[in-house]
Amino acid sequence: MRYFLFLKFRFFLPFLPRTFFGPMGILLFTFVAGCSPEIIREGEAPPSPLVVTVLDVGQGLAVLLECGGRYALYDSGPDSAGVADTLRARGIDSLEWVLVSHYHRDHGGGFFEFGSKVHVRNLFVGPDTSGGFVRDSVLAIARRATIPVDTLMRGVSFALCGDMPESAPAPRFDVLWPPAYVREGGNPASVVVRVEYGAGTVLLTGDLDSAGERRLLELFPTLSADLLQVAHHGSAGSSSLPFLARVSPQYAVASVGEKNRYGHPSALVVRKFEYVLGDSARFFRTDRDGSVRFELWPGLGVVAGGD
Repeated sequence: MRYFLFLKFRFFLPFLPRTFFGPMGILLFTFVAGCSPEIIREGEAPPSPLVVTVLDVGQGLAVLLECGGRYALYDSGPDSAGVADTLRARGIDSLEWVLVSHYHRDHGGGFFEFGSKVHVRNLFVGPDTSGGFVRDSVLAIARRATIPVDTLMRGVSFALCGDMPESAPAPRFDVLWPPAYVREGGNPASVVVRVEYGAGTVLLTGDLDSAGERRLLELFPTLSADLLQVAHHGSAGSSSLPFLARVSPQYAVASVGEKNRYGHPSALVVRKFEYVLGDSARFFRTDRDGSVRFELWPGLGVVAGGD
């Protein structure tokens, strides 16, 4: 029986053009020295990438995830950004789940539009104690649309599974924060999720502040990720240097509005990332770069590209 080789060659990534990483570019038929082969039997479909797109929603956050033809959303942006229309324009009318990291309007406001425009199968929320208009509106919409609601805390894992080969790994989503014993409201209550798919990892931090980062490292002292969503849009109150040094990302992306009144991302935070990343080209920001797309391939890791 003949086999295809799906190769792990992260060492060579800096030397390859972005156009290499199309569907055919990933399928190689020769063994490259230093690569670890992942066997795919003839006639079996190659694994799909997990596509992570930080949408340009202005001053807010919405991270679109897609794998095997199924979609999910970590945060939904502000209600002024038209995220539902953006999804429809991309041909997406159904989401496996939406996770609202905390009840601030720039993270959960976009959900207000989903009832009539985008079908949501499950709603995930955190134990944010701040409540208020956003919480009441999000939960009321979920009730009207009969969307099941689950509260996520540390230790919970969930999935995003589409049409994947049986032998392919499935993306894994692990909730790292907050733990059940913490009672926080607003930014410190942000649900932090680590995504793992093959050799690639992503850390979604919402608006977690530096105090939350410190407590997170106490719980997970070896925490690391290839791609980091910059916490709280790059504010000076997040992205502490010890946290960044420990996570040691290859890429980072800040979701910020153009000329926003908060001055995000902070110049100090940008300098920290330039130091940790070692290359300013690995720091993306939506006000400059628009929506930013990353792909996670089994055996390959994270590949950055345009949207």
